[in-house]
Amino acid sequence: MGIEQLTRALHDGRVRITDHADEEALADNLSFDEILHSVLHGEILEDYADDRPYPGCLVYGLTREGEPVHSVWAYNHETEYAVLITTYRPDPDRWIDWRRRRTR
Repeated sequence: MGIEQLTRALHDGRVRITDHADEEALADNLSFDEILHSVLHGEILEDYADDRPYPGCLVYGLTREGEPVHSVWAYNHETEYAVLITTYRPDPDRWIDWRRRRTR
């Protein structure tokens, strides 16, 4: 999956949000608009091509206020729907420049 497919689905309103993603967004005080903005101006950090039932990816982007957001998406190639699996504000103790995982 490429960022273009994901952003096209978001622009066209072909989006599903899992209950888990909704709960995590609420816990991190993230609105869907913030998540959407971070993806539309973001980049794919990790590709999960072998995920089932749909391939997925980890996206990093910034809110309009410049705050980092990570979101995990799946993409159904048949329906061209994007599915928000989870989202969170990355922990600086676990990420270097929000793009690389710290080794433990």
